[in-house]
Amino acid sequence: MLSLERQNAWRAEYAATHPGWRPATELFAARVRAALDPAARLLDLGCGRGGLVEQLAHPTAQIVGIDPDFDSLRQHRLPGLPRAVAGNGLPFVAGAFDVVVASWLLEHLPQPAATLAEIARVLRPGGAFVFITPNARHPLAWANRLAGRLGQAQGRLVDRLYGRAAADTFPTVYRANTAADLGALCAAAGLALESLDFVADPTYLAFARPIYRAAVAVEDRLPAGRRIHLVGVARRPPAGDERDGR
Repeated sequence: MLSLERQNAWRAEYAATHPGWRPATELFAARVRAALDPAARLLDLGCGRGGLVEQLAHPTAQIVGIDPDFDSLRQHRLPGLPRAVAGNGLPFVAGAFDVVVASWLLEHLPQPAATLAEIARVLRPGGAFVFITPNARHPLAWANRLAGRLGQAQGRLVDRLYGRAAADTFPTVYRANTAADLGALCAAAGLALESLDFVADPTYLAFARPIYRAAVAVEDRLPAGRRIHLVGVARRPPAGDERDGR
C-alpha cells in the first residue's frame, strides 16, 4: 500500500533533486492565503471532512463548507464550521463570498459550466475562485478514466492501493481539466482566469524505488502543459469592469 506518509517522503526526495519545486497542495494553500484578508468570507466548495480550511487560522464564523455528502458534513473536523448540503445551485445570495475554494472537485463535475456560473454569482465583484484539480492531459488521468469503468471495483482498488475508503472515491469526468476548457468555462461564467500553474508529481505510482525513478523520468520529460496537477485562480471582475463590459 502507498500511504500518504510514503508519498510525502517521495515528494521530499523529489523536491531535493528539483530546486524550486513544491507540491501542488502547498501552492494551492499559498494561493488561497494570498486571496484572503482578515475580513474575507470564504466558501469551501466540496469541503468533505476538512482539508485546507483546518490549516488557515481564518475565523470559522467567516467560512462556510458545502458538500453533497451529508455524512462528510456531519463528520467535518473543524468545530463550529457553518455547513450546507449542496443541491441544485448554491444556496447563497449573490456576492456572498470574497473567496471560493475547490480542492479536488472540478474533475467530478458533470456540468462544470453550471457550477462555474454559480461560483461567479456568489462571488463579490473582485472576488477570487481558487482551485486544485488533476490535469486531464496527464497519462494518469487517462488511466483513471479507464479505471472509472470498473464501477464499485475502482473504490475497492483505491482502498487497497492507497488506504483510502471506497466511499471516498467518486467518479471522475474531467470536463473542466485542461487549460483550454478552464479558460472557456471561466470566460463563459464571467470570470477571468488570472493564473494557472502546472505542477509535476511523480509519487502516485511510487510503490517501489524503481517505479519512482521511472515516474520521475516521465514527469521530467512531459511538456509543462501536461503536468499532473493544475492550480488556478480565477477572478470576478471588479464592479466597474463589469459595468463597462471589459
